[in-house]
Amino acid sequence: MAKIKGVFFDLGGTLRIAEEVPEHMDRAKARMAELAGAEDVKAFIDMVEERYAPYRDWALTENRECNDFDLWHKWLLPEMAEDKLREICHELTFQYRQVKGLRHLVEGGREVIETLHKRGYKLSIISNLIGEYEIGDWLRADGLEQYFDAVVLSSVCGIRKPDPRIYQMACEQLGLEPEECASVADNLSRDFTGAKAVGIGANILFISPEKLAKKTITDENRPDYIVHRFLDILDLPILQ
Repeated sequence: MAKIKGVFFDLGGTLRIAEEVPEHMDRAKARMAELAGAEDVKAFIDMVEERYAPYRDWALTENRECNDFDLWHKWLLPEMAEDKLREICHELTFQYRQVKGLRHLVEGGREVIETLHKRGYKLSIISNLIGEYEIGDWLRADGLEQYFDAVVLSSVCGIRKPDPRIYQMACEQLGLEPEECASVADNLSRDFTGAKAVGIGANILFISPEKLAKKTITDENRPDYIVHRFLDILDLPILQ
């Protein structure tokens, strides 16, 4: 096994956790309707959710992702004039993400990031998500941008995990071979099959014992390590 020199982190359910905060989610719904000029907030959100379902099916089937403008122009709000939509598409996407919950860094996340950085590892984010600017803004706001050498988002590159190409992109940005990298993620089917297919050196599953008990592990998605606390990543022998 090659020496691990880089670590990839998934976001949702791994490095960032979403919490349902009704007041936060309601403010996001109201702002979305305001941006779109819709008077009935509930009707507008219901329409967006209905239109998002076939987009989600397409994205999952094709392992593709749209940028902010194409998401709204082709799928969610095609009736809006293009010039107006270009002005608001980024905030619309951000607010739509907030409708799903308030996201925060996982417990122990900062310590893991800072410690691995001090140990000399190159760090990267690889994530499937809509929204081109949210993650960069979050990393700067939380003082984490300095620790990451690469951020590869499906909404920017157009490719979703488990397509192996998204891992290859991250490896190239780090200047490392796949076998020199470890991946930390929470979804066996989405995160592990592509990583293993491209030859990532070590796959680390971050999951609670309760969730793990409901999962099926196969040769295609089998992790090399399983941690139940994020901080336990620091104790893995490959990351010393």
